[in-house]
Amino acid sequence: MEKVKVMTIFGTRPEAIKMAPLVHALARSEYTEPVVCVTAQHREMLDQVLDIFQIRPDYDLDIMEQSQTLATITEKSLHGLDGVLKEAAPDIVLVHGDTSTTFAGALAAFYHKIPVGHVEAGLRTYDKYSPFPEEVNRRLVGQIASLHFAPTERNRQNLAREQITDGVSVCGNTVVDAIQLTVKPDFEFQDEALKGLDFERDRVVLVTAHRRENYGEAMENICRAIARLSEKYADVHFVYPVHLSPYVRDTAKKFLGGCERVHLIHPLAVDEMHNLMARCYLVMTDSGGLQEEAPSLGKPVLVLRRETERPEAVEAGTVRLAGVDEEEIFRQACGLFDSREAYEVMARAVNPYGDGQACRRIVQHIAHYFGRVSQGPEPFRP
Repeated sequence: MEKVKVMTIFGTRPEAIKMAPLVHALARSEYTEPVVCVTAQHREMLDQVLDIFQIRPDYDLDIMEQSQTLATITEKSLHGLDGVLKEAAPDIVLVHGDTSTTFAGALAAFYHKIPVGHVEAGLRTYDKYSPFPEEVNRRLVGQIASLHFAPTERNRQNLAREQITDGVSVCGNTVVDAIQLTVKPDFEFQDEALKGLDFERDRVVLVTAHRRENYGEAMENICRAIARLSEKYADVHFVYPVHLSPYVRDTAKKFLGGCERVHLIHPLAVDEMHNLMARCYLVMTDSGGLQEEAPSLGKPVLVLRRETERPEAVEAGTVRLAGVDEEEIFRQACGLFDSREAYEVMARAVNPYGDGQACRRIVQHIAHYFGRVSQGPEPFRP
């Protein structure tokens, strides 16, 4: 029986982390043939992930440029994908999540009348400007896609409210599959700052903050709160892998550059990031992906945003919304540093995002859609 040609399209580091285990699962399946296309919306950070997961793209659009805008990312991706899809002629295109590459990939496939599968479908805040532009990107892809791989039952319900019910399956999140490949007890850090940390003696906090909607006062508030926390707790070290955005780097340096126990380092490779997360005490982040990754490792998360499209973790107790107010961030962090009981309640909560079988379910759904197997996958249930 002829294999289903499945093209995965992604362009950023977070997309690559979550799509990498799926690429491998597609390659292992007797029913599917993977074709990998990257836009390289994030060049350097994307390449780190490709190297670690040993993925060599079949097509690389290499679109990244200095001071790129959302419009240029979308335009260059759409133009480049037009030729790729003509040449490769896949049976289905898979896009992930909510980036500009995701939207452009889905739209390009639609123009070629190729079915689209949306990995990590159904996440919503219902605020079109938060997160920006991600919220609108994922809603638009939801209207284009034929298959919707929802991580959780809540995500499925979101799609149902929008009358999207056909082709939907609850699969769990592929990031849990990825973590199973990267976290190792004998892992040795390459970053010099991480090598110098004593994870047994000190409490280490992983910080990330880079979202566009936090630029300005919100980002400054986050940095001020971290600076105050570093002064108050002598046994706490903050590790902040700073995003390559010039604004983020300038702001972090201005407010945190002189703090003794705040380590501003370059973005980490995915294996270093996951292993740092596995050994840290707490995660403070405005990232979407880390809200899913950290609970898989039993780490409490303070979300540095006003809202989250991942409410399952808030309800499960693994995540708390700390917002972007300096005093509130400071207060909530102090609560987890001062109360072991409060900390343990979050650390021991059940991870609502997956069991490491999301990629298997997605491949089975694709195989069923194309008539290669008689049944679709059983849904993921926490």
